[in-house]
Amino acid sequence: MNPKISDFGMARIFGEDEIQARTKRVVGTYGYMAPEYAMEGRYSTKSGVFSYGVWILCTEEKALDIVDLALNQSYPSDIVLKCIQIGLLCVQENAMNRPSMLEVVFMLANETPLFPPQKPATTIIGR
Repeated sequence: MNPKISDFGMARIFGEDEIQARTKRVVGTYGYMAPEYAMEGRYSTKSGVFSYGVWILCTEEKALDIVDLALNQSYPSDIVLKCIQIGLLCVQENAMNRPSMLEVVFMLANETPLFPPQKPATTIIGR
């Protein structure tokens, strides 16, 4: 895996040791923002997990590959479904229901049973 910074603007606002904060100045790309940050200015490590989930689902046009019939020839379907499910767990609306990044890495690296998301993720349109 290659680690990426999902939103450098957000990284500049919060201190090195902060794991959660509240701000009136919302910065970043709305499509990658966790709902609690975009709507209320509440940021935590779970906000980063949300951004990572969106990134997993969209990076390198993998989201389009999900519906591509040729996908079955290139990738084992169980691996594709596992990555989709992990991405959906990362973008759950309620931050408390999202896994930590440590849990995400563990799920990706191991054959652990995955639980379905608590509630389908929502999208903010028109912002």
